[in-house]
Amino acid sequence: MPSPSHSPTGLPFDDIRDLLTRMPGPDEAAIAAVRARDAELTKPAGALGRLETIVEWVAAWSANPKPRVDRPLVAIFATSHGVTKQGVSAFPDAVNRQMLDNFAAGGAAVNQLCVANDIGLKVFDLAIDVPTPDISEEDAFDEAACAATIAFGMEAIVGADLLCLGEMGIGNTTIAAAVHHALYGGEAADWVGRGTGVDDAGLARKAEVVARAVARAGGPGLDPLEVLRRVGGREIAATVGAIIAARLQRIPVLLDGYVVTAAAAILHALDPASLDHCIAAHRSAEAAHGRVLEKIGKRPLLDLGMRLGEGSGAALACGIVRNALAVHQGMATFEQAAVSRG
Repeated sequence: MPSPSHSPTGLPFDDIRDLLTRMPGPDEAAIAAVRARDAELTKPAGALGRLETIVEWVAAWSANPKPRVDRPLVAIFATSHGVTKQGVSAFPDAVNRQMLDNFAAGGAAVNQLCVANDIGLKVFDLAIDVPTPDISEEDAFDEAACAATIAFGMEAIVGADLLCLGEMGIGNTTIAAAVHHALYGGEAADWVGRGTGVDDAGLARKAEVVARAVARAGGPGLDPLEVLRRVGGREIAATVGAIIAARLQRIPVLLDGYVVTAAAAILHALDPASLDHCIAAHRSAEAAHGRVLEKIGKRPLLDLGMRLGEGSGAALACGIVRNALAVHQGMATFEQAAVSRG
């Protein structure tokens, strides 16, 4: 876990906001080149639907008129949360360390998806044996520690040309629900789901804890970075940093499920354009995930009823991205195939 000494000098949150003003836009020349080739391919215009816009997206944000994905990476940020002492999860905190061991041994679902789809995998242990404070009682971070964790996430994605973001941490759907409730208001129950599988009593307890945490923090209506600092978690802060760094390095991003989307929601609240290089990989079975995707203007690629986390939905969506690129690169043109345009 990064220490406050690694945070930016001066006012860390101001430095983060400044980064958002310096994010590059899409490469219009690369988009034009993709569209020009697409118009020559042996198919009716628009016949491949969203596969065509995926190719444009990769071109736009990688600044490559002949877009490729050769080094995709699933990055999983793993941590633990003090709020679990409130009984908001069906699993104990011991699972956090056990799952890190499972990732290392190659035994998790995402390991298999990465092997099947030829994707790199990195798992980042964000002080998993030291939970953040219980957000129903105190803030998750001070400003320096929050900024340091964002900075850690910014340094975690070296070498990728497509970033698939995931997370792991017992209790983190409670944290994500608190972030969404603080950003969007409504009732706490609007943003709370069963997570790892809590029963009805656990679901009610979870909603009460989220309501108490957001009320204690002073929300809804807080500045987005204050939402992160007061009711967020290390994995969400690191994901914020990874999304920012990917944009600065021209790396397209696939967002996984409900918890990763909490990081995206914070950035969207700061500047909606900060997510233009991101696609929502899937809509999870967590009921509020679809509502958050609507809030941030993202239409998911997949809807398979998944609720695992680990970057599993993003890993599956990576395969779709690669298939879209393979079709665009490999199809013959009308001239090459001697096919009439009709």
